[in-house]
Amino acid sequence: MTVRTVSLVTGASRGIGAAIARALGRRGGAVAVHYGTHREEADAVCAEIRADGGEAMALQADMGNEAQIVTMFEKVDAAFGPLDCLVNNAGGIIAVKPVAEVDAATVNRVLAVNLAGPIYCCREAVRRMSTARGGRGGVILNISSMAAVLGGLPHEVHYAASKGGLDSLTIGLAREVATEGIRVNAIRPGVIDTPIHAAHHGASFATDFAANLPMKRAGTADEIAEAAVWLLSSSASYVTGAILNVSGGR
Repeated sequence: MTVRTVSLVTGASRGIGAAIARALGRRGGAVAVHYGTHREEADAVCAEIRADGGEAMALQADMGNEAQIVTMFEKVDAAFGPLDCLVNNAGGIIAVKPVAEVDAATVNRVLAVNLAGPIYCCREAVRRMSTARGGRGGVILNISSMAAVLGGLPHEVHYAASKGGLDSLTIGLAREVATEGIRVNAIRPGVIDTPIHAAHHGASFATDFAANLPMKRAGTADEIAEAAVWLLSSSASYVTGAILNVSGGR
C-alpha cells in the first residue's frame, strides 16, 4: 500500500482474524487487533505486525456489548485517525446442541456476538466512513460462513442462522451506502483449520472432516486472508454486495 490504511479487525487474536490482521499489517497499514479474552495472543499478533513494518494496537471488547463496541471505535479514532477498513470477523458457535435443546442464553449470546455486534460495528464504521457524513469512504468486510447456506454442521443450526443474518446485513447495507463511498462485502469460509472447530469438536476435527470435502482438505486461515485483502483493496473497487465462498468447493 502506498497510502497508510487504518483497519479494525474483530476477533483478531487467533485464526482467520489474526491472519487477516497480519496480512493487512504487512502492507504497511495501522491495524487495531480486537480480542475478547485472549490478550496474550492479540499482543503477539500486534508484535508480528510491528515487526513487519506496520502499526498495531490490541483492543478488548465484548462483541455483545454495544457500549464497549462504541468505546473500541473511539480508541481507534484517537490512536490511528479515520478508519478505512472494518473486518467483522469475531463470532462464536457458543454451544453445540440440537435446536430441541437450545436455551435462551445460547440463542441470545450467539445472536449478540454473531449478528448484533457486527451491526453495531457497521453502524460505527458508516458514521465515520460515509461521504454523506463528512468521511472519506471505506470498506466493510463481514466474515460469514458456508453454514449460512448449508444449515451448519450437526447441532449448530443456531450458529448457521446467525450467519444467515450476517449475509442479509451485507447485501442490504451494501445497497444502503453504495453512494456514500462505502463498499460492503462478505466471505463465506468453509471448514477452516482454526481453533473455533477444535474448541467444540476436538483438535483433529478439520483433518477428520476433510474426506467429506471436494478438495479433501480443510482450508487455512491464510487462504481466507488472501481473499479478504483483495476485497478490502482498490483492486475490488467495483465489488460491493458480494459474498465470496472460500470453501474448497463445499
